Amino acid sequence: MIDSWTLILGVIFSSIGLGYFIYGKRQQDLVVRLCGLALMLYPYFFDNHWVVLIVGVGLMVIPRYFKI
Repeated sequence: MIDSWTLILGVIFSSIGLGYFIYGKRQQDLVVRLCGLALMLYPYFFDNHWVVLIVGVGLMVIPRYFKI
């Protein structure tokens, strides 16, 4: 069962993911675009708010360290 914190974190990370996706599309950066897509989709698969938080922060950091 999903609690309110998981729902709020899902909305926040999905919004950030939309920003990453649009930025990656405009800059032609595949890593940022894929991380944005992952940020928008992953909250549907986890129902623990700690997992949602850790995975979200991890996906937000990936484009900083990996470039194609």
